[in-house]
Amino acid sequence: MSNQPAEAAIRTELFGSNIEFGYSQTWLAYSLLGLRIVMAWVFLQAGLEKLFEGGLSEPLAWSSTGFLTNAIAEANPLYGLFQFFAGYSAIVDPMVVFGQILIGLALLIGVAVRFAALMGAIQMTFFWTAAWQGGLMAGFPVEHGYFVDSSFVYLLLLFGLGAWGAGRIFGLDATLEQTAVVRNNPWLRYLLG
Repeated sequence: MSNQPAEAAIRTELFGSNIEFGYSQTWLAYSLLGLRIVMAWVFLQAGLEKLFEGGLSEPLAWSSTGFLTNAIAEANPLYGLFQFFAGYSAIVDPMVVFGQILIGLALLIGVAVRFAALMGAIQMTFFWTAAWQGGLMAGFPVEHGYFVDSSFVYLLLLFGLGAWGAGRIFGLDATLEQTAVVRNNPWLRYLLG
């Protein structure tokens, strides 16, 4: 038995061009596991900080209202949408807090990773669009540049974790996919992986 990393190749079409490249399956698995754990930490920490912002005696003191009413630039093309959300903080706040905690836990234990990645990507899309300082004609400026900020990077990382099915690597998704429920309902594989 060789101690050499398992090599594989990807053959696909991307933007009309045939692409082929080799990669190490071992190092891909390590990198996906590492990215999944890091993204789990990002979400879990953010959610828990919000949950306990008021301390243990006053959980869920955090509110999105201040951010939504004061931090969104008026030049942001979605300014009106975020002002609308500010009026529903009783719904938005628990969705953000508990959404982040559940996304973090799902990524951490590797269960329903594709679904968690999708929900995280949706949340990151909202955070990213909230950071726009202007619209298309201004180049969608964000605080430290144009177009790309950390929320956009997280969005792409979550897309990759879902696309590769990172929950199968030291996660419960690999076990769940072998159950009779999933075998009899193949559509559930779109949530797992």
